[in-house]
Amino acid sequence: MNTAGIRGVQGPDRQRALAIHIDAKMSTMRKPPTRFAIPAFLALLAALSCNCSRALAAAPAAPVNSAAMAARVKAEFLHAWNGYKRYAWGHDELKPLSRKPFDWYGQSLLMTPVDALDTLVLMGLHKQADEDRALIDARLDFDKDIYVKVFEINIRLLGGLLSGYQLTHDPILLRKAEDLGTRLLPAFDSPTGLPYRYVNLKTGKVRGVDSNPAETGTLILEFGTLSKLTGNPVFYARAKRALVATFDRRSKIGLVGAGLDVETGKWTDTDSSISGGIDSYDEYLWKCWRLFGDRDCLHMWRASIPAINKYLADEVDGELWYGHADMDTGKRTASDYGALDAFFPGLLALSGDVKRAARLQDSSFRMWNLHGIEPEVLDYRTMKIVYDGYALRPEIVESTFYLYHYTHDPKYLRMGRTLFDDFVKYCRTDAGYAALKSVVTKQKRDDMESFVLAETFKYYWLLFHPQSIDFDAVTFNTEAHPLRAVPERKDAGPTDHGPSNR
Repeated sequence: MNTAGIRGVQGPDRQRALAIHIDAKMSTMRKPPTRFAIPAFLALLAALSCNCSRALAAAPAAPVNSAAMAARVKAEFLHAWNGYKRYAWGHDELKPLSRKPFDWYGQSLLMTPVDALDTLVLMGLHKQADEDRALIDARLDFDKDIYVKVFEINIRLLGGLLSGYQLTHDPILLRKAEDLGTRLLPAFDSPTGLPYRYVNLKTGKVRGVDSNPAETGTLILEFGTLSKLTGNPVFYARAKRALVATFDRRSKIGLVGAGLDVETGKWTDTDSSISGGIDSYDEYLWKCWRLFGDRDCLHMWRASIPAINKYLADEVDGELWYGHADMDTGKRTASDYGALDAFFPGLLALSGDVKRAARLQDSSFRMWNLHGIEPEVLDYRTMKIVYDGYALRPEIVESTFYLYHYTHDPKYLRMGRTLFDDFVKYCRTDAGYAALKSVVTKQKRDDMESFVLAETFKYYWLLFHPQSIDFDAVTFNTEAHPLRAVPERKDAGPTDHGPSNR
């Protein structure tokens, strides 16, 4: 579900979450560049070409051979993994066009190796997984004088180390996870308990007061699992306090905004949506309950989802979309929906609202089919692109996986086949997979973030090869790392689930 650095923007400050209405300084790591107009004639030509080709394919689709599709997914994953190994081994990421390595902070934190480890294991690629694990065991070191983005390091590295440990039982991975979690703890030392956005891994110094719910509320799955595995309740307590502090600042009508100050707790942006800056906060309310059985999290979810469905859902010509609204008044502020929002059908299905999930997934797929690949942001009322980039995102695939799991409707296998065919057609390079500057022109961008191997390929694999995981036994974090519930340790004291303030 997969949520917050700017994805696809160079440098350590790349954002994960896309939030058109969030100020660049406080957006999550998914925010795209400023919106700009797409030349009308290019959009028209691409739409005509895409629509004509799809019309020719409108005949009844052939049944999907899941085994064959799974084999294709594994082969393409290996293509990307081998490109990383050849050109960027030991670094954070591969630049797939220039074939050069890239490190977020000028020195490697092994972002791709840690993020991809559980995908290698789930695909049964044991030789590659062992090589990867040996690299992580020998070279991953967090004693570095660098400021890191708490959100991204948590979901990618801490989540990846924890899932890797649970799948391989390599004790070194758990020791490194505990070391990392301990180094991130100073981020929570604000007057409100809301975490600062950056922490220095060596000194513990913090900075970045302008944050958002995704960054303050997307920590409890990883920190909670770390508590359960180590017997140290501090990790769970700090993350839960931050989650509750975010929830307690919701408006009278039950919505949260896109920006808040972690020191004052005051909202700095009252735009509400399911998109970047908020998305994974909503996700972790439900998943906290699912993974830990924490009834406070269930209460917070039940108090939040009615407002989301009332004020953000938008019916347009019989289609269901989710847009933006003011958190205090509920007034519609924008009809934007995009690649990040496409996680929400999966969350709806996971939480039991399969009918609504299916309708929203149909809208996501319509967005994809406009140009044969989804844009970062679409105005669903005008059906015009707001931002035409494509960052190889996993969210629409994630939702397809969840809906197929709950419905067993072959429609979602066919949908997944279309998504994967387009993904390979437009994004494959000689060295891996590349993001697109524009879904209209299909011009490539020199980026293959670690989440492509952690999330995008993993959800394609699980869609066509679901037997590789016990769905009911795991909860995926927002980086698609499967986390298992952990029995309480007998040598641990009572786990402090933190204050509730209700």
